[in-house]
Amino acid sequence: MVGRTIVGARYLSKGEMQALGWTQSVLVMELDDGTLLFPSMDDEGNNGGALFGQAKSGEFTLPAISDRSMKRAV
Repeated sequence: MVGRTIVGARYLSKGEMQALGWTQSVLVMELDDGTLLFPSMDDEGNNGGALFGQAKSGEFTLPAISDRSMKRAV
């Protein structure tokens, strides 16, 4: 990953969630070589997980969003 550039960021689509068998949509980081990086709740890939970060302004969380919440989101 060294030298790669993040060229996009988005949440998993409903189709991608279904393909993974997940009920949580998570942040996907798209790299310049086509690699996709996204958090899982465990190393077996059983569902999506939150991504935590720290910036100069403080800590932040990019949460996993349940499929039920996605239906309500605009």
